[in-house]
Amino acid sequence: MSMTDHFAETKKRLRGSIAPVVTPFKEDGSVDYATLEALIDWQISSGSDGISVTGTSGEPSSLSLQERKEVMRVAKEAVGGRVPFVPATGSVNHEEALELTRYAESLGVDAAMVIVPYYVRPSQEGLYRHYERIAKSVDIPLIIYNIPGRTAVNMEVDTMARLVEAAPNIIGVKESNKDFEHVNRVLGKVGRDFLLFSGIELLCYPMLTIGGAGSISATANVHPKMVAEMHHAWFNGDHARALELHYTLMDLNDILFAETNPGPVKAALGMMGKITAYVRPPLALPGPALTEKIKQTLVQYNLL
Repeated sequence: MSMTDHFAETKKRLRGSIAPVVTPFKEDGSVDYATLEALIDWQISSGSDGISVTGTSGEPSSLSLQERKEVMRVAKEAVGGRVPFVPATGSVNHEEALELTRYAESLGVDAAMVIVPYYVRPSQEGLYRHYERIAKSVDIPLIIYNIPGRTAVNMEVDTMARLVEAAPNIIGVKESNKDFEHVNRVLGKVGRDFLLFSGIELLCYPMLTIGGAGSISATANVHPKMVAEMHHAWFNGDHARALELHYTLMDLNDILFAETNPGPVKAALGMMGKITAYVRPPLALPGPALTEKIKQTLVQYNLL
């Protein structure tokens, strides 16, 4: 199979709810790899269409380079080819992003997701050079991760189109941009076969309606079955059911983002008995008032 055919085949497979799984820790703060494997099994049995790790929900900035590699390796083995595996390999450090993306390629991942570098606020030309070099250093498909609320810079549509023209292995984008006009223009300019994934929970359904490929939603950590069902209903033509689930999920989405992700998500998973509720500093778990609201919401969704 040629590289072009390989990228086209991957584009067909990357659809629906790709769960951005949290990195579970033990009480002493070390990575809990056995629980990570259990979470991945639960995700797949609950209907998630793909697995991602070490994205925003996975606390990558609190992991060492070696820990990020080990989380990817363990997750790749746990997935076992049952669904596509798309780890996040981006970093504020260019050489580190290159190293992680090359390591992901060596594992045989389906694609890698690379975040717009945060904190340094690169220019559009800086973004272009960063992504072009990473894309040309590997032969695996890449997904841009655009999250201006965390990175303080937005990848503009023209920059994205320029990158896709220069590097055909850039096959999609996770858009965590609340500007829905921008999101429409991505598909309008880059091409409607470009994979558009929502990273904004309340835009997961709307993005499907304009031709999106699915979502990479933190809420899938807590209610993978319902998030997956919304996507499956849409792709099966039951748009009324998908819209109903979109609104049904709203209260859960809101409570899980009442503080910085993944604090509330990990608190919820702890209550559900899925993980030890622990986030590495400087993140913190929710205080008593929000914890009680999370508990009430989980009861509302029959998750407790």
